[in-house]
Amino acid sequence: MSTLTVLGSAGGSPTRTNPASGYLLESGATSIWIDAGTGAFMELARHTDPGALNAVTLSHIHVDHCSDIFGLYGYLAFGPSGVVPVPVFLPQGASEHLAAFARAGEEHVFHSVLDLTEVGGGTGVVVGDTSIRFGRAVHPVPALVTRFDAPDGSLVYSGDTGPGSDLADLASGADTLLCEATIAGERDEHTYPYHLTAGEAGGIAAAAGVSTLILTHFAAGIDQEASRAEAAIEFGGKIILAMPGTTFTIGEQQ
Repeated sequence: MSTLTVLGSAGGSPTRTNPASGYLLESGATSIWIDAGTGAFMELARHTDPGALNAVTLSHIHVDHCSDIFGLYGYLAFGPSGVVPVPVFLPQGASEHLAAFARAGEEHVFHSVLDLTEVGGGTGVVVGDTSIRFGRAVHPVPALVTRFDAPDGSLVYSGDTGPGSDLADLASGADTLLCEATIAGERDEHTYPYHLTAGEAGGIAAAAGVSTLILTHFAAGIDQEASRAEAAIEFGGKIILAMPGTTFTIGEQQ
């Protein structure tokens, strides 16, 4: 059985009750941390031993998606010993920025516990029983959309993206789409181009033929039920709001 646990779904910054983006994907003995937004590490530690992670994927290095990678670094380097180094897959050019923040030269312990591997659209890797494929997102910094294919089901994650990404193609035939719905209402000429509306998320889910859409990355003050209704205009399948602490089954048992 493959499961997805929401560690945080706040867009931009955490709230008092909801960390920024972070998700735990588990399939058999394989555990993958998807995005490490602010506050997500503590939630991760509530659900699993961070030292037992098989990999981390970072969609991009805006702080609400990557800052808590340093929590994992501290845990592995100075806390209870885990299985190290942990592979971290991240966009082109991102490794240099993370290492600079950690003030980590080539011999620094940072590189002993986190194995940073840069990937781009079209790249594929295998972690445990899960195959991972990456596509191009549309964002102001290099960013990825990501597909996870486990024996029991498939999940595609949008990260942060505007229209025109590889998301719909990558999600084709998947079971579940975990998609940002940052923007309320319909898009017009003044709408920020690097995020999606809930209606656009619904349209991508419909085009991809997924069975379940999980909406996430909610901006502060957004009416989440209204976002669900907007997505439902475009998508007739199951629509779920990503709430911290909730766990979903991915695949046919969902």
